[in-house]
Amino acid sequence: MTGMVPNPLYEALGDALRTVEPLITEVEKGIEAPFQELRSGTVWSGPAAKRFDTQLDQYRSRVRSSGDRILADLRRALAGTPRQVTEEEARAIRSRYGLP
Repeated sequence: MTGMVPNPLYEALGDALRTVEPLITEVEKGIEAPFQELRSGTVWSGPAAKRFDTQLDQYRSRVRSSGDRILADLRRALAGTPRQVTEEEARAIRSRYGLP
């Protein structure tokens, strides 16, 4: 029987999650501060500000939901990927995905 080795795809998905999660957090924080400032009413007011606020709120919601979906997809893929595979499977995975 062939020995089991770490699954390169599992490792790559884990690396992707560790890389992407702080980036998504950064993007969410980056839109949250201007959104809260605009909502305070001290930065800009009037009808144009209200329209912009509505648009910014929609973009903020999209950023949050997109980030959540990306992280959920990565976590789901990681959870469904075995940690160990045979050496032959590992070679095939590395070849298929161009992994080291």
